[in-house]
Parts: sequence; structure tokens; C-alpha cells
Amino acid sequence: MPRPVVLVSHDPAWAAQAEALGAGVRAAGAGVFRAVHHMGSTAIPGIPAKPVIDLLAEVEALEAVEGAQASLAALGWRWRGENGLVGRRYFTRDDPATGTRVAHLHVYASGDPAITWHLAFRDRLRAEPATAEAYAQEKARCAALHPDDSAAYTACKQAWTDAVAAEAVRGVGIVGPRAEGRQSLISGTWKINGLEDVSAFPEI
Repeated sequence: MPRPVVLVSHDPAWAAQAEALGAGVRAAGAGVFRAVHHMGSTAIPGIPAKPVIDLLAEVEALEAVEGAQASLAALGWRWRGENGLVGRRYFTRDDPATGTRVAHLHVYASGDPAITWHLAFRDRLRAEPATAEAYAQEKARCAALHPDDSAAYTACKQAWTDAVAAEAVRGVGIVGPRAEGRQSLISGTWKINGLEDVSAFPEI
């Protein structure tokens, strides 16, 4: 079932919310999570975004995440497994009162190229307001074309995000596509069809 695209103006409170969520994750998985980063559009000041916080957590090995599942569940994080992206472990968190999605947690083993891809893209847009504004315009264009289909919206802006991410990651020595079933670094597509939850893909 397609999900509508909901974009809101940037909320400065998102940074503090991400920090609080990240602190909870680190405490729940004491000794498991090496770092927790705020990524995606909510991490980039000044651009509209879906009002859902995306966190990227690094672990030594993905197997270690299993030991933290119960503690994370106690905080409201729902385990989703890979959910369509090989090499990732994924959790979602909903507001207990409304059922509204409030956060995603994407877990990768340290050294996975996905970490550099997401953080390089984020950091470039943080450092370049003109590029961030161009992305805001691309998001608005795709939302106008596909207001009722989040998957189509994501696919619409794929070429833009791939091109900018490619430039961002060249400086850290990453090139080429990733394995099938994961988003590309330079070209290729998200594997969307058949996923349990299209929102598994961060709102970059």
C-alpha cells in the first residue's frame, strides 16, 4: 500500500531529539554500539523533511545487535531484521499514543561503505547551503509529482541524490555500486518492490 509523502519545514528541535534517541540507544546497547549518528534530511538544517528521525549506528559486528534487541524493545524500538538491505539491521520506533512513526535506526558494521555514503552526503549538504537548497527544490518537485506514493517519490529524486553522493564520497575513496539489494553509491536503485516497509529507506 503506497504511503503519502509528508514533508514539513525543518524543525531545529530535531537535532536534540536525535541526540536523546541516540543516547537511549547507546545506553540500551552498552558496549555494542561504537557510535550513533543523526543522518538523513532531519539532520540537514534548512531543508524540508519527513518528520521522522533517522539514526545510523555502528557496531563491531552485526551479530552483536541481537544481544541488544530486548533492551531496545523496552524503549519502543521494533526489530525489522535487514528489511531489504543486505548488511544492515533495522529498527523502527512509533509514538505509543498515536502509532505515528517517529524514528528509524539503521545499524551497520563499522567499515561498511553505507556509513560513509550517508555521512558524506549529510556533511556536504550541511557545508553547502546552495546544494542543500537545490535538494530542497528537488524534494518539492518529486513530492508534487508523487504526493501519494513515498516509493515513487524516493525513486524520483534518486538520480539527484546519487550524483551528489558520488561527488561527496570520492574524497574518501569509495567508488562503484554496492551489492544487490542495497542502495547504490553512484548509480543503481533502492530495492523497493516487495519490502515489508518502504519507510526502511532513510529520508535523505
